[in-house]
Amino acid sequence: MTEESTALTGREPPPVRDWLAHELDGTVFDPVLSELMSEGPLTRIRLPHGEGWAWLATRYEDVRTITNDPRFSRAEVVGRQVTRLAPHFKPRPGSLAFADQPDHNRLRRAVAGAFTVSAMRRLRPRAQRILDPLVEELVRQGPPADLIERVLEPFPLRVVSEVMGVPVDDREQVHSWTRQIISTSGGAEAAERAKAGMYGWITEAIRARRGSAGEDVLSLLGAAVGRGEISEEEAVGLAGPLQIGGEAVTHNCGQMLFLLLTRPDLFRLLQSSRGTPESWDTALDELLRWIPHRTAVGLARVALQDVELHGLCIRAGDAVHVSYLAANRDPEVFPGPDLIDVGRDPNPHLSFGNGPHHCTGAVLARLQLELLLHTLLDRLPGLRLDVPAERVPWRRQTMIRGPQALPVTWG
Repeated sequence: MTEESTALTGREPPPVRDWLAHELDGTVFDPVLSELMSEGPLTRIRLPHGEGWAWLATRYEDVRTITNDPRFSRAEVVGRQVTRLAPHFKPRPGSLAFADQPDHNRLRRAVAGAFTVSAMRRLRPRAQRILDPLVEELVRQGPPADLIERVLEPFPLRVVSEVMGVPVDDREQVHSWTRQIISTSGGAEAAERAKAGMYGWITEAIRARRGSAGEDVLSLLGAAVGRGEISEEEAVGLAGPLQIGGEAVTHNCGQMLFLLLTRPDLFRLLQSSRGTPESWDTALDELLRWIPHRTAVGLARVALQDVELHGLCIRAGDAVHVSYLAANRDPEVFPGPDLIDVGRDPNPHLSFGNGPHHCTGAVLARLQLELLLHTLLDRLPGLRLDVPAERVPWRRQTMIRGPQALPVTWG
């Protein structure tokens, strides 16, 4: 990209802002993103890795427009070194994140059966049976305890491995790989080693399940390969991000619990909302809207043709990022956006994305968050932090934000 991306109307494009990855504590909103939001609906950014610069859209309606518009392509990002947060970037064929239509729907159909509302309804009692022993052992050993280590990390790992069809004996190794892949520490070599290990394991698992009638994701993918609906390479590219996605639940729930344990008034409001499913759903949506679940921005898109937006020309070939975090704080859609209003309704937040790339596992993630919060608040009366809030350690050099540990006590 060059400085030739000028306005159709003669208006000069905004200056390019360097956006370094800040190491933020707690649930503070990224101050650089806040500044970019105030500078206008479209700004330009340069992230720590990759090449050149990219447009950044922060307004709710612009984010929805761009993520639904086929003129902005994810597939075109493959093979390019678009400016980005991650030091490593090597998309695999079959990844839903980098597929455009009609390939996107073809690939998504292969796993859709594992993530339907009815499938999640069937999964719910199994997930509760996975969670209960973890909490029972926590209660048996008594306080203090680190909720991340004892519950918030092992529970999503076991649930996503259940949905994926990962054998019990392989789950810890798979989890080790996913932790390294989503980290920005260790550099490209460490991430590539982890990817090679995990994707090699996935390849063998899918090969072993061709012709399977199972309902887990790896079986569905193996069967789809056997029927010739997708290639083996595509099946492997599909499975990896779904497996990695379980990490987000740990850190999203960690943020939510940190909020509740540092804001007694919010804790009381959430407790009172648990009386009815509708109130609980509304409160959970607000927590999902508010938490800053990621660092900077995610995956870019590339404009396939010139597109005019706010009097500026996004040229064909320009990279474009959107910020769901910023969209969730748009005052035109969410009055008092920086306040947590557990009764906010409607709440059309974009925490699980938008358009064709809306998170495949959104229903699964929501189920896990609900079970975790309900069960922990029920079984640990008087739950509170065991250290001052400022001593809670937060994850560093990572794309998904959250506490590294959550020391608590109760009773």
